[in-house]
Amino acid sequence: MGDDDQLPKMEGGYWDAEALARELKAARRDWRAAHRDHSGSEEARFPSRLSLERIVTQLCGVLFPLRLGPSFVRRETEESFVAETLQSALTGLFGQIRLELGCDRPDASASEIEREAARIIGGFAAALPSLRRVLDHDVEAAYSGDPAARSVDEVLLCYPGVLAIIHHRLGHRLHELGVPLVARIISEIAHSGTGIDIHPGAHIGSSFFIDHGSGVVIGETAVIGDRVRIYQAVTLGARSFPTDASGALTKGLARHPIVEDDVVIYAGATILGRVTIGRGAIIGGNVWLTEDVPPGSVIHQAFAEREHVSGAQLPAGHINLEAAQI
Repeated sequence: MGDDDQLPKMEGGYWDAEALARELKAARRDWRAAHRDHSGSEEARFPSRLSLERIVTQLCGVLFPLRLGPSFVRRETEESFVAETLQSALTGLFGQIRLELGCDRPDASASEIEREAARIIGGFAAALPSLRRVLDHDVEAAYSGDPAARSVDEVLLCYPGVLAIIHHRLGHRLHELGVPLVARIISEIAHSGTGIDIHPGAHIGSSFFIDHGSGVVIGETAVIGDRVRIYQAVTLGARSFPTDASGALTKGLARHPIVEDDVVIYAGATILGRVTIGRGAIIGGNVWLTEDVPPGSVIHQAFAEREHVSGAQLPAGHINLEAAQI
């Protein structure tokens, strides 16, 4: 007897599609009634993840045409490719921005939505040349920070940390301009492809390098300085989640770490809360931190001490932190 013979067969198939459709309709109706205040109008159309995946792929090609663009691009044709692709990508992104604004502002007129979307896409487009220059520093940091890297081309083509930071810098600019949902979708596209989860609200300085990358989490209000290097499975997270009088989570609080310039954080370290990791500090693997770390410190699992960092002699002395605290 085959597997099909084990199923109770109804006329027309093994399921009642019309009955299921009615039940799904009821589920949607109940959800929309419960979340009407957060979902905009019932006719709202949301930004499309599939469309944004295509747009971000185009933007990566615009930023690095000979490496992240299609294989047919040559040096003599890259300028025309960039202009044509940029026109397509920005037109598509403009449409996705309008969709988000329409959801967020159901009472706004079409002309108001159009003007605000034009402001956002104009600011984003104008930022692309400077964003490319910042990304050049990120790529150089990855190349110089990994002895296994043979070229900057290999870094661009192969390193998940570089792909994640490209997505982050695109998403962060859109987040700053006022379309957090589009920005968050872009960050989650990178998360799905790389295993690196960077909230688009996080502020990240120049020459940032994530080595290996899988399992890295960087929260919304994290602030990261220049020339910071982190390894796989590092978490820059929140220590607690305050609630309001009704028990709902309080949004928008600064709850993630501040990491100053020239810090190195090794694999598996977990840093929670609005703590500050001082300039030039080194955080060892698998360390759990919920306290500030002075500049130049070297933190191990069981103790912290000042040591030589990057060849510089730092003040001597020990930081009296118990293992349970760090």
